[in-house]
Amino acid sequence: MSKSIKNRIDIVYSTNPDFEYQHDEPEVVETLPPNLQDLRVSLDRKQRAGKEVTLVSGFVGIDDDLKALAKILKTKCGVGGTAKDSEIIIQGDFREKVSNILIELKYKVKKNGR
Repeated sequence: MSKSIKNRIDIVYSTNPDFEYQHDEPEVVETLPPNLQDLRVSLDRKQRAGKEVTLVSGFVGIDDDLKALAKILKTKCGVGGTAKDSEIIIQGDFREKVSNILIELKYKVKKNGR
C-alpha cells in the first residue's frame, strides 16, 4: 500500500468523482525557547533493575533539539544516556549537576523528589 492510502481518514471507497480524501497531517511541533521550557529533573529507579538514572522531562520540541540537549548533558556529566519521548535519561544520580547545567543554558528547572 502506498503511504497516501494509509493516511486516509474514515473513508474506504467513494463513487463520487469529485470526492477528495482527507489525509492525516502530522503536527509540526516547534521547539520552545529555553526560557519558556518547564523542565523537571528527578531521580528514577523504576524498571531499571535498581539502577539510578536522572530523568529530565517536560521538553517541548522536535527530537533533534532534544537529542542535542541530551548530548550536552551527557558530555558535561561524563556519562551515558538517551533521549526519547520528550525525556532525557542520564545514567546515575546527577540531579544537581544537570539542574545547574540547564540553569546555565537559561532553562526553567524544577527538581522533583528528594
